[in-house]
Amino acid sequence: MVTDLQGEDDYSEEDDSEVSHFELRVDKGQEMVRIDRFLTDKTANFSRSKVQQAIENDVVRVNGLAVKSNYKVKPGDLITYWLAKTPRPTDVVPEPIPLDIIYEDDHLLVVNKPAGMVVHPAHGNWTGTLVNGLAYYFNQLPELPGNSGRPGLVHRIDKDTSGLLVVAKSEKAMTHLAEQFFVHSIERTYLALAWGEPVEDQGTVDVPIGRSAKDRKVMDAFPEGTYGKRAVTHWQVLKRLRYVSLLSCRLETGRTHQIRIHMKYAGHPLFNDAAYGGDKIRKGTQFSKYKTFVQNCFKILPRQALHAKSLGFVHPISGKKMYFETPLPQDMEDVIHKWEEYVNQMP
Repeated sequence: MVTDLQGEDDYSEEDDSEVSHFELRVDKGQEMVRIDRFLTDKTANFSRSKVQQAIENDVVRVNGLAVKSNYKVKPGDLITYWLAKTPRPTDVVPEPIPLDIIYEDDHLLVVNKPAGMVVHPAHGNWTGTLVNGLAYYFNQLPELPGNSGRPGLVHRIDKDTSGLLVVAKSEKAMTHLAEQFFVHSIERTYLALAWGEPVEDQGTVDVPIGRSAKDRKVMDAFPEGTYGKRAVTHWQVLKRLRYVSLLSCRLETGRTHQIRIHMKYAGHPLFNDAAYGGDKIRKGTQFSKYKTFVQNCFKILPRQALHAKSLGFVHPISGKKMYFETPLPQDMEDVIHKWEEYVNQMP
């Protein structure tokens, strides 16, 4: 039986993958047939050419080893494979949107996304997205095989989260990068300003996350484990500022809103996170001066205080270890500085 695991790991703070992962065990009574024909018959909505392309890209494994299209499956074989989804039929309008590209080669690029920019077109945001800008940028470049002039998103981050994203320039690069996200070998570190001061200096939240039963637009933690998907966040306190703390959060998995949900569950919602209660005073005094100070901070940082600071992966073609960092955006820097000044002035 084929198990479509698409969505089990969404490769980011958002829950959507551009690549589907499958795993199946060949039945005992299965006759020996070519693997490209076998997988085409077993996998709905994917053509034989798509399967053959995946085999050529070395992302079809039989008992852990890459095979060729003429390999004949045998009873008991364990087959794992990744297939890139066909792009949605909605046309993306290329737009000359400035992009902060911090690295690029023939196979991929790494972009520093500003807060407020939606990653890809969707209901309510059909223009002005990162993908609209990438489509324009790619149209100015020579077309690569398997790319068709469109960028390959491997993962996403929330609209109001700033920071690093890797974009594939070919289907082969996209599939290999997606595989790394799936097996959790990608290194991703976020910086977050959260309410309160954790008792410990570091810790791990290992609590499943799923859609909220009360509001399908947001997520929720399910510590009882009866619903949702496993989610693991490792956090460390970088700076204690009495009523807020600067945290480093390392993602082991990548569920929708994972850091935002896990820190709320831990009792430390992110500063000014309207969806999860961080846009209210959660720690501190009741003095009007303090309330005014917090409201001013909210104005400087009109979003959740979350930044995708670092990204590490193995280059899908060269096999070289790649690692990138980007500094905090100015709005988070300014608010942290204001908190430092406020705390230093306290008796």
